[in-house]
Order: sequence, then structure tokens, then C-alpha cells
Amino acid sequence: MLLPGVIVILIYHYGPMFGIVMAFQKFKPALGFLHSPWVGWKNFEYVFNLPDFAQVIWNTLAISLLKIVFGLLVPLALALLLNEVASNAFKRTVQTSVFLPFFLSWTVLGGVLFELFSLKGPINAILAYVGMNPVLFLGSESWFRAILVGSDVWKGMGYNMIIFLAAIVGINPNLYEAAQVDGAGRWKQMAHITLPGMAPILILLTTLSIGSILNAGFEQILLLYSPAVYSSADVIDTFVYRFGLIEQQYAAAAAIGLFKSGVSLFLVSLSYYLAYRFSNYRIF
Repeated sequence: MLLPGVIVILIYHYGPMFGIVMAFQKFKPALGFLHSPWVGWKNFEYVFNLPDFAQVIWNTLAISLLKIVFGLLVPLALALLLNEVASNAFKRTVQTSVFLPFFLSWTVLGGVLFELFSLKGPINAILAYVGMNPVLFLGSESWFRAILVGSDVWKGMGYNMIIFLAAIVGINPNLYEAAQVDGAGRWKQMAHITLPGMAPILILLTTLSIGSILNAGFEQILLLYSPAVYSSADVIDTFVYRFGLIEQQYAAAAAIGLFKSGVSLFLVSLSYYLAYRFSNYRIF
């Protein structure tokens, strides 16, 4: 029963890894992998000396870190607030409405964001109503990164919120009863019982997110960005896409991809080690 799935994985996941050799070749499609001349590390030297490469690395790290930080803090705050709601019907309604965007693709949400932030969209209509000039949000370097982070947090916050609520449910209720007897209010119960009880899952999610620090969201950025915001929004994945598929510099793009994969492998290994070290989490 496992054999068909194993065959598919070998063909479509491990088979293409042979293309890594492009990173060390002056690759020419007409010659193929076997006959293209070898150039060693020259592709890596060429890529690392590109004037835009340092900015691309910085954009990737900045956007990823912002998404990780706010992607944990916002769901945590929502979970803590919902935990204090007495009405189960209101709590379930909020959980469902917050979780729904998680199931929508960036293709759909990209169209929604374009409509919201276009020059004739509702956001600029509100600005015009209060006497302000319209803003080209998706073409502004000062606004684009905030829209990226905000929309990503909005889309994914329902998932982490459910995890945090599950962690809260797992806290011993006797601790809250003892705190009430001692005269502790809601804020003190949250600070001294709820948050410490959620500490293991917080540490786990934080450490596991280290492995994805170079994945700033290829699909989201590709659908939303334009040349006007390349200097603040161009990340490794979009840079590889333009460099390899549009400019057809296959070998250099493969070198960038291999560099990212090597760093990501180290970060994933580090994240799993830290998760095991601090949360006793292991996959084997």
C-alpha cells in the first residue's frame, strides 16, 4: 500500500535533486546535465558578488522574522482573550471566523488584497472621505512590507490560536481554583498560571519556526509585488524565480537555491535540537 506513494516521492521529490549539479556547471539546456562544462564554485562567486544579493538576504530575514514574531504574538493574545469569554456561542463564532482565512489560497487572498488596497479600493475611499490623498499601498516601499506581514498574520493566526487554546485547556483547573481562594484576579491568574502553563508549546512553536526563517512566503510575495517594491520585498525565492525562469540564468539560480537549501538544512536541524532540548519534542 505504501509503494505507490514512495514511488511518487522518489520521482517528484528526490529525482529532481540531480539538478543540483547545475550549480557547479555553465549549464546549457541543449547540452544537458551530462555535457555542460563544469565551472566549480564560479556560480556561487558570481551570485555572492551581485549588488542586489545582500539586500535580498536582508529582505528575506526581515520579512520572515516579522511574520514569525507577530504570527505567534497575535494568536497568543487572541487565545488569552477568548479564554476569558464566558459565552461559548460567541467563542465558537470567533474561532470559526478567525480560522476561515487559513483555508483560502494566496491566489484568492491576493485578489482580495488588490481590491482592498488599490487606488479605487475601499481603503483609499475611506481616506478620500476624511480628506486625505490616495496612497498606492502595493507600490509603496514603506507600506508593502507591513501589508505582507499583516495579511500573512491574518491568514494564519487561526491555526496557532487553536493550538494555544488547546494548551490552555490542558492546564490543571485546580490551579485556578487555588488562585481564586488566594485572592488572585484574572490578570494575575493569566500571568502566573496560564502563561507559564503555555510555556512548553510557546517554546516549541518558536524553536520550530527557526527552520523556516529563509521562507518569507514565495507565493504571497509573487502575487502582490512589483518592480516598484523590489528593494524592500524581493526575497530569495522570488529572486531565484526571476533569475532562473525569466532571465534564464539557470546555473546561477541553482547556486542560490542550493545555498538556501544548505542554510535551511542547518536551521531545521538546529530548530529540532532546540525543540528537543527545551520542550522534549522529538520526531524519532
